[in-house]
Formats: sequence, C-alpha cells, structure tokens
Amino acid sequence: MSAPLTEVSDRRQGRSPAKPPSILVTGASLPEVRWAALSLALFLAGWVSQLLGAPPAIWWALLLACYVAGGWEPALAGLRALREKTLDVDLLMIVAAIAAASIGQVFDGALLIVIFATSGSLEAIVTQRTADSVSSLLNLAPERAALLAGDGSTSVVDTSALVPGNRILVRPGERVGADGRVIEGTSEVDQQAITGESIPVVRSMGDDVLSGTVNGTGALTVEVTRPASESVVARIVAMVAEASETKAKTQLFIEKVEQRYSIGVVVATLLVFTIPLMFGEGFEAALLRAITFMIVASPCAVVLSTMPPLLAALATAGRNGVLVKTATVMEGLGRTSLVAFDKTGTLTEGDPEVAHITPAHGYDASDVLRMAGAVERYSEHPLGRAIVRAATERSLELPPVDAFRATPGMGVSGELDGSTVTVERSTQQRDRVGTSVDLHIDRQFIGTILLVDTVRPAASRAVAAVTEVTGASPILLTGDNAVTAEHVAAATGVTDVRSELLPDGKARIVQELETAGERVMVVGDGVNDAPALASATTGVAMGGHGADLALDSADVVIVRDELDTIPKLIRISRRAHRYVVANLIIAATFITVLIAWDLVGTLPLPLAVAGHEGSTVIVALNGLRLLSQRKWDA
Repeated sequence: MSAPLTEVSDRRQGRSPAKPPSILVTGASLPEVRWAALSLALFLAGWVSQLLGAPPAIWWALLLACYVAGGWEPALAGLRALREKTLDVDLLMIVAAIAAASIGQVFDGALLIVIFATSGSLEAIVTQRTADSVSSLLNLAPERAALLAGDGSTSVVDTSALVPGNRILVRPGERVGADGRVIEGTSEVDQQAITGESIPVVRSMGDDVLSGTVNGTGALTVEVTRPASESVVARIVAMVAEASETKAKTQLFIEKVEQRYSIGVVVATLLVFTIPLMFGEGFEAALLRAITFMIVASPCAVVLSTMPPLLAALATAGRNGVLVKTATVMEGLGRTSLVAFDKTGTLTEGDPEVAHITPAHGYDASDVLRMAGAVERYSEHPLGRAIVRAATERSLELPPVDAFRATPGMGVSGELDGSTVTVERSTQQRDRVGTSVDLHIDRQFIGTILLVDTVRPAASRAVAAVTEVTGASPILLTGDNAVTAEHVAAATGVTDVRSELLPDGKARIVQELETAGERVMVVGDGVNDAPALASATTGVAMGGHGADLALDSADVVIVRDELDTIPKLIRISRRAHRYVVANLIIAATFITVLIAWDLVGTLPLPLAVAGHEGSTVIVALNGLRLLSQRKWDA
C-alpha cells in the first residue's frame, strides 16, 4: 500500500548521488488513520444501534457509511491495480462486502471493511515513522562549517559545498562538518554515534575524523577527504533507506497468495453464476447462489487465521517490555537462524566504570579515587564522570580544587592544598580492554585507575539461550578495537567476533550472511547500528538508551533493555506460526465444506453466513490463546 521510502536508483547503478539522499514522505499516514478510525467508529455505532433495536434505516445508514469511509481507498487502489492488469484481495474484499450488503448482510461486509482499513492505516504509520527517522539522521551532520582560507581567515559555508582539499576549523564542542584528516591540533572526539566506541578517542595530526562526531575541548584543523554526499552519515542514510524499502516488500503468508486466490475466487464466482444459467436455472436463483459463494469463499476466516495469533503474540510481548512493530515482523521472528549482537550498550552497559585501582606505595585505593575525583568533579568527560560516580558511591568526601584545567587529549589538573594534582591517560596502557588514567601530585606518581565498559549481568545467559533456540552461536559486531571485543566475547560466550567496523561494515557483513541463506537478527542501540538493523531480516533495538534512528529503524524495541527477552521473542513467534497454520487448516476446512454444499446442493443463506462467521470466531478465539503469560514464560 505504501510508497517507497527513497529514490535509490543512482546507488543501485553504482553512481553516488549528487546530494545526501532525500526521503520521500508519502503524506498518506494521517488521512489513512483518520479514515480507518472513522470507519471503525461508524461500524461500532451501527452495531450498537442494531443491538439496541434501533430502526433498520439507522444502523443500515451507519454501516453503509462505514463502507464509504473505510472502503473508498482500497477500492481505488484495486481499480488502479486492475489498470495494471493485476487483481488483489483489497478489491475482492470490496466486492464481497458490496455483495453481502446487496443480499441484506451489511454487517458482515462492514466488518470486512474495518479489518482492511485498520490494517492499511497501521502499515502507513510504520512507513511514515521510518521515513521521518531516516530524515532526522541528517541532523547529525552540521549544516555549516568554518572554512579556512590560505591567509588563516575563516568563513562560514554550507557543509554540502565542501570538497576534498578544503580545510575547516572545528572548535571545542562543535560537530565535525565533513569526513577528513586532522592536520593541526589535538582533541578528544566522541565517535559513539558513528562507531559505537563508548569512550572519546584522541585525535591529532594525521588521524581521520568523521562527519557528525563531536569535538572535545581542543581545536582541530581538518582537511576534507570526502564530499558531503559520500560521508559516513550520508551513507548511513542511504543504507537505512534502501534496506527499509527492500524489507517493506516482505509479506505475510496470506498476502503472498492473494493474487492467485483473488483471481480464483472471481473466476469461480462467475462460473457459479453463468453455468447454471446455461443449463436453464433462473437468473435470480443463479445470482443468489453466486453471491452466497462469494460470501463463503471470501477470506475473512483466512485473514483472521493469521492476525489474531500474531496480534496476541504482539500484545504478550508488549506486556513484557518488548515492542514488536508489525505482525509481519512477529511472523518473521520465528525464522531467525542467527543473532548478531552489537557490543556497546547492548552486551555492555555503554558507560565506563571504575574496574580497578592500583595505588603507589604509601597510598591506598581510597586516596587515589578521592583525589582523582576531586579534580574530575569539574570535568564533563565520560571518564571523569565515572571516577566521580565511583567516589560518590564509596561515600568519599571530595575536597575543593582550584585552578582547574583541561588539556585536550591529555587530561585534567588542579591545585589541591598547594599541590598540583594531575589526572591523565596512562602513557603505558597495559590493558586495552579498558582505559587507564594515572594520578600525579607535583609530578609524583600516586596510582592508576582502570575504567572499563562493564558487561551486562544477563549477557552470558542471553547468549546461551539464543544459541539454544536458534542452534547457532551468535556473532559480535562492534566498532571497538579487537582486544576489547575479544574480552567482551569471552565474558559472554560469543565465539565469532568482528571488530573495528564502521556502520557500512556491519551492514555489509549482515548482507553477506543474508545472501548466504541466514535469517539474521541484529541487536543494537546506536546510530552506527542503524544500517545493520535495517539490512537484517529483523532489527532489534535496545530502548533504554537507544538512539532515535536505531529505535525507528528497528523492527523490535526492547523497552527495558532485558536481553533475556530475545530468545523468548523467537519462541513465541514460533508458537504464533503454529497457531496460524492450525487456523488456516480450520478456515480452509470450513470454506471447502461450505463451497461444496453451495455447489452440490442448496446452501441456505443464513447457514452460509453462520458457517462463515462461525469459522471466523473459532480461528479468532484460538489465536487469542497466545495472550496467556504462560506462553511467554514457557
């Protein structure tokens, strides 16, 4: 029903777009939702009026109005499809609904209209939100940059106008305006939004920096190496949009067969009408038989065979802190054959914490933490905040410090009781698993503090459960260094590690796995994970601290960041699939028996409606059994 999210023809043909990809918003979400809501309201009003014994003219008028509100758009879409020489279930449902009304069964037809109108509006909402979230990613890259001239003067220009060879000045606290290389200055750059690294990295002459990353306290002169249209941010936009468009073509089982089913029902209805006429049956009798056939052959029960189990599974997952965005996603979750985890903020907490303190002779750990915390109290650096937090948790009193100074890429210092206290990155980093900082007083070494990104308590348990349910050990995809990645993998039980990956690298690995036949679920939380989330069969975002783009690009959001829900989600999807298969068998049996009765004998219209609606009720109630909490915990 929905329009494509982006125009990606240039990229598919191997050409780079002239500008960052634009998002084509359909503009249909709000109107579709309004029409669906109006259709549902009119249906409920007509139903209540009928139950209360209102004159038939009133509830007939309300139900016919429901037809118009919810049916005009699928009818129009169906007619457009006919012009393209295709036939879909939407048009068939409209014809069946009108046929039902023509023989007095207006309520049955209105119910059919409401089901399809609601389904279409939900699809439109999801499509619109995805388009909006991809558009918002462009806000990562600043619109302006300070262009350096040969004489050292600066002028503010649009970042879209920057070309390789230009030099820009990035002041403290600003976002880097383009992918480039540092030619002057030293600073710490926060790259978490792009690479997933939890701790800012030092960047100095010769180091690469990425568009959209945040500069720390130093000034950097950067030589542009890529135009805006080829920056990492622009590539993320293109990958997310293209992957989203591709995934939008995934359909539920019933939708995959709708063309054949629709054609079959139409052809069969015409035959049921014309053949008796050819053998001398009266026109009205033949028409009544054909209309009855259309009603009993209409796929109401088939549609409800699929939706109630999936919607019940969605509701049960929601009660347990997991938002599954569509029924299509819930159906596909059970086919997951391999899970790929991001590291920072997914298997780990995403924030550095003090892991170990090594004091010099004559000092203890509390002395080191107290003095380091006193100086770092004035710092906004993540390492400094972690040190202060650790000191506060241990109820250490932090003395006041004078003359606080922060040196870009090095550390901080201040005056404490007449002495200069310095906290700086260790020059002899012994353990790349974390980051070490050294404490000095008047250049005398006092101790070392090791800070690490801690592994989530449930991570190893979740990895083991995922391995059991999928039959394959998960893989780890991270932008962090190999040593840190291997440490986290060892702590969680992951055996396949892919490290030092940019966003396109993660997406490429996922696409290769998908091409090889795997149904990949990617679990992540950052902007850097968005292309992989969108490229995978299923993208799962950690909702506690997840970036907006990751949350909107993902198919599933784990609201409470509980990794234990992942294997449960796969299991309940598989249960829902079994319920769908059972419902389809029930629905097919009813339809077959009723059709045979109508063709061989004379199926009374009330019995046809009762059988049709009875099968609908049975499959709906069967699917709703998945609302039980036991189905989630089992």
